[in-house]
Amino acid sequence: MTTALITGATAGIGAAFARRLAADGHDLVLVARDTKRLQEHATELHDRHGVEVEVLTADLSLDDGIALVEKRLSDRRNAVDLLVNNAGFGNKGPFLEASMADELTMLKVHCEAVLRLTSAAAESMKERRRGAVINVASVAAFLPRGTYGASKAWVVQFTQGVARELSGSGVRLMALCPGFVRTEFHQRAGMGTDNIPGWMWLDADKVVGAALTDLTRGRTVSIPDPRYKALTGLVKLAPRGLLGGVSSSAGRKYGPR
Repeated sequence: MTTALITGATAGIGAAFARRLAADGHDLVLVARDTKRLQEHATELHDRHGVEVEVLTADLSLDDGIALVEKRLSDRRNAVDLLVNNAGFGNKGPFLEASMADELTMLKVHCEAVLRLTSAAAESMKERRRGAVINVASVAAFLPRGTYGASKAWVVQFTQGVARELSGSGVRLMALCPGFVRTEFHQRAGMGTDNIPGWMWLDADKVVGAALTDLTRGRTVSIPDPRYKALTGLVKLAPRGLLGGVSSSAGRKYGPR
């Protein structure tokens, strides 16, 4: 029986990963800040799928929270075979309207936590010559869009770089770059979503299914929908100045993920 550790596991993409992996027979370690929701989610998954589910209350915007998850990932006696770095959030509005404290917290969660947890997991996995890490980024990584887009671009580049360095070690790494997904993400950030066309929304369970298929195929970046693959391709061809104008206008209202 393999074990998966998922951060941000109580809602959205994280909860979808938990549902799918439990259904596939994986034991779970669920990480989030809300102990009550964690316990409720753990009980439901255990009762439905008969897997063992451990809960770990941790705030990844704090050093102590990151250290707690690092310690669990480094436990050789209860090894984690798959790490899903999913925890994340968005700030409403453009740069200078968000507080510097919020911007720094975003970098802590999106970059430092991902760096430290990936390192802890990969070290243990390399010793066993097996394991995988999925770092949840966003299609915003491919747009010039403030701190959020920059942090997700870092996640993509970091993941690809480490995947290359660990090639042949038995450890796989992949950055998952979804577009707009129906989750609590935008509501929590106070972002309006009325202007987002219906065709741009993705289902979290389908995103997870596509991600796990791409991981099996050995991909280091997963864009889990043909529509967003096409849009990402167009972004690569568009002038950077045009992208900056479009993403700045969109960023006042919402951000992908």
